[in-house]
Amino acid sequence: MKHFQIIFKPDNRQISIHAGATVIEAAAQAGIILNSVCGGKGTCKKCVVRLEPEGREVLACQYNIESNLTITIPDSSRFFEHKILTEGVKTDVQFEPDIYKKYLKDATADEIFGVAIDIGTTTVVTKLIDMKDGKCLATQAALNPQTLYGDDVISRIAYAQTDEKLYHLQKSIIDCINKLTTKLCEQASIEISQIYEVCAVGNTTMNHIFLKLPITQLGQVPYRAYSIDAWDVPPRQLHLLMNPAGNIHTVENIAGFIGSDTTAVAIATDIDSAEQMTLAIDIGTNGEIVLGAKDKLYAASCAAGPAFEGARIFCGSRAVDGAIQAVIINNDDIDLDVIGNSPARSLCGSGLIDAAAVMLDLGIIDKTGRFAKPDTLTGKVPEKIIQRVIEHNSQPAFTLADMDEKKVILTQKDIREVQLAKAAIRAGIKILQNKIGLKDADIMQILLAGAFGNYIRPQSALKIGLLPEVGLELIRFVGNAAATGAQTMLLSSRYREKALQLARKIEYVEIAHSKDFQNTFAESMSF
Repeated sequence: MKHFQIIFKPDNRQISIHAGATVIEAAAQAGIILNSVCGGKGTCKKCVVRLEPEGREVLACQYNIESNLTITIPDSSRFFEHKILTEGVKTDVQFEPDIYKKYLKDATADEIFGVAIDIGTTTVVTKLIDMKDGKCLATQAALNPQTLYGDDVISRIAYAQTDEKLYHLQKSIIDCINKLTTKLCEQASIEISQIYEVCAVGNTTMNHIFLKLPITQLGQVPYRAYSIDAWDVPPRQLHLLMNPAGNIHTVENIAGFIGSDTTAVAIATDIDSAEQMTLAIDIGTNGEIVLGAKDKLYAASCAAGPAFEGARIFCGSRAVDGAIQAVIINNDDIDLDVIGNSPARSLCGSGLIDAAAVMLDLGIIDKTGRFAKPDTLTGKVPEKIIQRVIEHNSQPAFTLADMDEKKVILTQKDIREVQLAKAAIRAGIKILQNKIGLKDADIMQILLAGAFGNYIRPQSALKIGLLPEVGLELIRFVGNAAATGAQTMLLSSRYREKALQLARKIEYVEIAHSKDFQNTFAESMSF
């Protein structure tokens, strides 16, 4: 097969690749990851590159290579390293580490280590743990390399329709974990052969890909998992770097779209011991919700879509350097908090929620999400704010930042995307509330888990109607509680047994099939 030489600018990386490959595949081979929100379908328009010298713009996922090329990749199309939340809630869970004892025939207690892994759709977090006392000796994190095949689980399910493609997804996550494990060992000055136990959690799709289980059925009604059970497999079966005599443990899933990461959050927060009504929620592309107390717990998954990850938002991005992560009102204008203290070039999820809340406060948009006309704002808001209301592509927009090289705006269409995303999550919460017979005032604590939940401002989430109307003092961040739960189950057989009981105790509610969903969703669209 014929091969062509590809040069990527400004990186000056050069590779040879076979004819017919796409530019996005060539970039990945060169070690450059491009945005691929839609999984290479050409619909998100986030992977634009320029063919030199004429500067013609093409979509990297759609353009097939048929000649030698020099390609310039703009910053807006790059999948930049972004903020990864590695720490979770400090748990009060009391337990006796005992898993290490089964390896005492092979090593002393001081030579037995384990790795807790949280396999997220976007990020992977690994922790090196001393198995005898539970101390964390090192932490490493990375972007999930499967993002090359799509930003969300639906895209990856759609990609993995053959055994070969499922193998590509599985190998990419195994390679990623092996690299992180190697870094953990270097950081703690131990040998890979001293790792005897691994405990991995993730959503049901990530769990299935990790174990190389069929995932096609997860994308088809009734969205059943191939397996919701815990698995214990030898290292050779998954090709993980660790002691070959060790064991890989994966935790129970709850349902097709409620995975072992939710089980781990429930373990870390001890939600099944809660005396008061508690809502635990991980807000993301798929929002996972657990609502209840010690007597009864319900769970649901809400397909919020990727707006909070920056997709379908005109200037949207993940939490990367240059992304606006907070927007607040000052005396006569707005202030921005930009990641990396660099010039603003995009808007990430927390900034998106802030911006919508600020625009509501100022009257730039109303409860329906519609923009006010600038002439109706005169005398009601400061002139500097009015000047930020512009027209872009025949629709109203609000200017957040206007640097020489980049203008960051929020359009009417973007506001509609925010409404769709927040309505999906709020509708899911309301349907669980209705099932139990709860009003907002009956919820006594809200636990926000995951990276996105950790960075949003609660007052903004309340302002736009994303969360139930409770006092700010009842909202608590629990960080990467999934990683904390994985660490607990890495160490303790008692908590592995509890995870089994908890995963079966939590009643899964299929939100989309609820007769009230459409009406509840429509009601939740308003701010």
